[in-house]
Amino acid sequence: MNVESVAPQGASRVRYRQVAIGSPDVEIISGRDGAIYMKAAEALTPPPERLLERLLHWARLTPEVTFVAERAADGSWRRISYTEMLANVRAIAQALLGYGLPAERPLVILSGNDLEHLQLAFAAMYAGIPYCPVSPAYSLLSQDLEKLRHIFDLLQPGLIFAADAEPFQRAIETLTPVELPLVFTRGDLPGRSSVAFAQLLRQSGAAEAEAAFAATGPQTIAKFLFTSGSTKLPKAVPTTQGMLCANQQMLLQTFPEFAAEPPVLVDWLPWNHTFGGSHNVGIVLYNGGSLYIDAGKPTAQGMAETLRNLKDVSPTAYLTVPKGWEELVGALERDAELRTRFFARIKLFFFAAAGLSQSVWDRLDRIAEQHCGERIRMMAGLGMTEASPSCTFTTGPLSMAGYVGLPAPGCEIKLVPVDGKLEARFRGPHIMAGYWRSPQQTLEAFDEEGFYRSGDALKFADAQQPQLGLMFDGRMAEDFKLSSGVFVSVGPLRSRAVLAGTPYVQDVVVAGPDRECLGLLVFPRLAECRRLAELAATASDAQVLASDAVRAWFAEWLRQLNSQATGSANRVEWLSLLETPASIDRGEITDKGSINQRAVLQARATQVEALYGDCAPQIIRYEAVS
Repeated sequence: MNVESVAPQGASRVRYRQVAIGSPDVEIISGRDGAIYMKAAEALTPPPERLLERLLHWARLTPEVTFVAERAADGSWRRISYTEMLANVRAIAQALLGYGLPAERPLVILSGNDLEHLQLAFAAMYAGIPYCPVSPAYSLLSQDLEKLRHIFDLLQPGLIFAADAEPFQRAIETLTPVELPLVFTRGDLPGRSSVAFAQLLRQSGAAEAEAAFAATGPQTIAKFLFTSGSTKLPKAVPTTQGMLCANQQMLLQTFPEFAAEPPVLVDWLPWNHTFGGSHNVGIVLYNGGSLYIDAGKPTAQGMAETLRNLKDVSPTAYLTVPKGWEELVGALERDAELRTRFFARIKLFFFAAAGLSQSVWDRLDRIAEQHCGERIRMMAGLGMTEASPSCTFTTGPLSMAGYVGLPAPGCEIKLVPVDGKLEARFRGPHIMAGYWRSPQQTLEAFDEEGFYRSGDALKFADAQQPQLGLMFDGRMAEDFKLSSGVFVSVGPLRSRAVLAGTPYVQDVVVAGPDRECLGLLVFPRLAECRRLAELAATASDAQVLASDAVRAWFAEWLRQLNSQATGSANRVEWLSLLETPASIDRGEITDKGSINQRAVLQARATQVEALYGDCAPQIIRYEAVS
């Protein structure tokens, strides 16, 4: 059975595969000083007090259903059912209590997604012990270990876990005292006391673990998640049981489809980030679904594993970042077997963390219509680590790039006029109380009414019909003025440049604070540029970017960008293709792959000065191509 939905921007009505979506009704009130308040008309149903109450529920109701699975070395799936997960969690929780870990000395997990990671995390929550999943890049890729040192200084971990001892040896030995206890799935470190993960499972669940679980409640810290992107050193967000439960109830009321059919996810998103670790894992647990851990990534090298998994397991919903959709759309266009498996029972698409190119969106719609005779609803929203993570969803009648929709049940939005934009502020049971051990940053993060200042700018999709919902309007902190005093809104310009730059543009940085004109520092997708250049495999990256074919494509891209310009606030006078990738150590790139605009401009100040001084031969100027 199908349902009809309004198509974007006045297009003809299209048919979507049926999926239950919550009510988009919204209440809008005008306040003092031009502030606008929004909230969903539907109230939030009281959620459970602890997230793992859902594990107990499903272990009773569907004990043999696969909760989580991971590929084994032989290619088969290692599966853990709901009843097995509960038994393992109780055993590990009992073992963890022996370490005597208070909130001030949490468990820190250094390695990425796997079965042991999830069991240990759930066991910590069961025992009332906070844990912190840390981006593996902070240990394995960083040369100076600055961010990891900051995290350790802030949290003072009482126990550290990593899947394999050897890769994390440098980080552990550099930053931790010899007496700090360690847990590894495989291996050990010379001169360090460690326990094998398998030993934790040998502890039978006992009365102490049950008493510890009973003592937890909505205010108990479940985990610490670290922010990324807005500052060089990340901030610690204490994420409570109440925050996690409230957000999952918001999701369920927004997508009642999850209750109608338990979700099956094939997911690669890292658990140290709120999208993968709170949003997606929570969706599966809260609704009695199954999570298949995908060891792939949306890269040229990692996508093969994702496609292998999607041919093996047909998801009911697929949630990923825009780069993941870009890679997947190309594969779906080429591979009939993949299309058959992927669309077998899919009901819902979702993207987050960045803007999805309209061209990729359109290609996905075409594939679905050709294969299924109908489209699959693409959903998005606005979220952040401090909100665990969801605040809005695209449940309104519009469907287009940049649309973030309407407030979720239980979330209040306050739009405050600031420098010609509307800053978005949020309040609700899913919002943190404050940053860990950072009273000044906490004070600055909330306004006088207790709304969290997100730093995001939003605008109405239609000012005359505010009930249609909201559009993303950039980050307040990224905006600046030219030397002429003209105000530059970076977010929309950056988004338009990246979306129009598919497939050769990874990201851009808008240069120009206190300058006479705008320029773009472009992080190109070197693999795609290499194919465009058609040079020998021995050609350097510099030779690829200097090739006539690549320069001609970017010159035309610049011309097209400026064809929509209305003045100096959005006309780009030059661009430069960057050979050097963004650096984690310099704070230019976050662990989820997003670019910190200010950090790039600071780290490459000399290069930017040369570009404005006309001392850079690789520059592509607008007047030369217009």
